[in-house]
Amino acid sequence: MKPIVKWAGGKRQLLAAIKENLPNQWNGDYFEPFVGGGALFFELEPKKAFLNDINSELINLYKVFFDTNDVLKLMTLLKKHQKNHSKEYFYRVRAEDRKKNYINSNFIKRAARFIYLNKACFNGLYRVNSEGFFNVPFNQSKSVTLIDEKNFNEIHEYFSKNEIIFTSVDYLEALKKAKKGDFVYFDPPYDELEDKKSFTSYSKTGFSREDQKQLFDLFQVLTKRGVYCLLSNHSTEFIKNLYSSFNIIPVQALRTINSNKNDRKAITEVLIKNYL
Repeated sequence: MKPIVKWAGGKRQLLAAIKENLPNQWNGDYFEPFVGGGALFFELEPKKAFLNDINSELINLYKVFFDTNDVLKLMTLLKKHQKNHSKEYFYRVRAEDRKKNYINSNFIKRAARFIYLNKACFNGLYRVNSEGFFNVPFNQSKSVTLIDEKNFNEIHEYFSKNEIIFTSVDYLEALKKAKKGDFVYFDPPYDELEDKKSFTSYSKTGFSREDQKQLFDLFQVLTKRGVYCLLSNHSTEFIKNLYSSFNIIPVQALRTINSNKNDRKAITEVLIKNYL
């Protein structure tokens, strides 16, 4: 299985490094409070997982894959988007969330829209304005491929045979049930780089350094509880100082979301864990 959508900060390129740093003794439940594209989740295929993201439209998409008929309806709608794809069509679909009561519209239709915008917008970026409306521009593509039937079916089969629970709440709420022996992978919005502003607009509220401190406090609480914790972030002095009492491993990652191709280069990130 692989992620359904492209996601800023997606971890497919770092899977080998992350897997090398998983806890040896982990045999509990799996938690991801910032699941995003779910690259590690789909790689590990845990039998019991609690997955959360503040982006309710993303979580809505995942919920389609529990039912066979819902997946078929999704593919039918995606074929329609593929057929109608154009710049004008993209902006018409993008504007749908401005409509009153959009959030209460058919959940499969919303999921199809989500995939279409992800594949047809600039660089697969998800960004919303202060009102919560999707505002990423068109990527100028002449065609889009929205359906990976084999992957869709594999995800549906996996969801239907295991205990996979999705929520869209604050990450603090999402981890209340984490207990001794469980494993939590944190992939939060990253700290801002010293030289450039980082992308943190996954939701209309953003993610500040005060939020990073609050996340660190939770990391400490879970550590005392006996929960295995692994966290990804930029290798900034702020983050390294904040987590200085924990095990910090530098890793190289390729920045691919920058609009300037010259800035799409390898940068140092860190994996931070509360175990050896």
